Amino acid sequence: MNIDLTNKNVLVTGGAGFVGSNIVGILLNKGAKVTVLDNLFTGSKNLLPDHKNLTFIEGDVCNDSLIEKLVQEFKLIIHAAAKNIIISTKNPYEDYETNIGGTLKWLIACKKYGVEKFVYTGSASVYGNPSVIPIPESSAIYTLSPYAVSKLAGENYCISFYESYNIPTTIVRYSNVYGINQDPNNPYCGVVSKFFEKALNNEPILIHGDGEQTRDFTYVNDTALATVQALTNSKSIGNIFNTGSGYEVSINTLAEKIIKLTGSKSTIQHIDKRDIDNIRRRAVNIEHIRRVLRWSPSYTMDKGLKATLDWIKSK
Repeated sequence: MNIDLTNKNVLVTGGAGFVGSNIVGILLNKGAKVTVLDNLFTGSKNLLPDHKNLTFIEGDVCNDSLIEKLVQEFKLIIHAAAKNIIISTKNPYEDYETNIGGTLKWLIACKKYGVEKFVYTGSASVYGNPSVIPIPESSAIYTLSPYAVSKLAGENYCISFYESYNIPTTIVRYSNVYGINQDPNNPYCGVVSKFFEKALNNEPILIHGDGEQTRDFTYVNDTALATVQALTNSKSIGNIFNTGSGYEVSINTLAEKIIKLTGSKSTIQHIDKRDIDNIRRRAVNIEHIRRVLRWSPSYTMDKGLKATLDWIKSK
């Protein structure tokens, strides 16, 4: 049985962030009453719509009293708050406190007060360098960054609380999300937004390494919709789902596409690898989510890049 979101109260942690704000938009369009919890470290209230059914709370996802209060009030929770890969690499302990400790605190409160659904936003970074492409959810796990370690720990807590205490958890593994609300002025934004900023200013596009490393770029509307479907579909409980396009694209190809789309005079320059550039290939298998939740991506890379450029120009 699926959940009808009309007039349902839904809490989204990290809801003022890039992906979170897109999740919020879909929830509101489906008639939900949404409350966002965000400390605004990387998020912004400017990404959220002015809507009568939206409430914003500025606060930390590790705040014990706040967690207790909110879990008593909300039975549908999407936990999208996390320290990102750049921050976690610079400060693994801070990453540990938020991504692992914070998630555990929410699950303990869910056990105490009960929830209808707890959706955790995971990451395809947990696969490391896979032996099979596209990568199924059953693939071996090999964490190559502190961020991957912390996101996997959050997943494992979700699985254990489902198996041990019957807490209805679902995990949605994201893969290189890009699109609207990804602000290029944010120092923690992804590569697509950064490349667009350089291209529109006719500046050199800098690529770490040889640029032949591949990623599975997913347009944010597809990712957000998959997350909401995981929230509303009862078949998702106890499951882990990849979300992605199912295709791998090299960073060189991405840069070339953006230069062509913008008509830019930018050149491509290769520079030293970064510490976090340790995954050579990525494309996730999405047959599981396609079969169970009837979700599949609506945006090809060309369509997604065009939508992203239109949004950037509108700003």
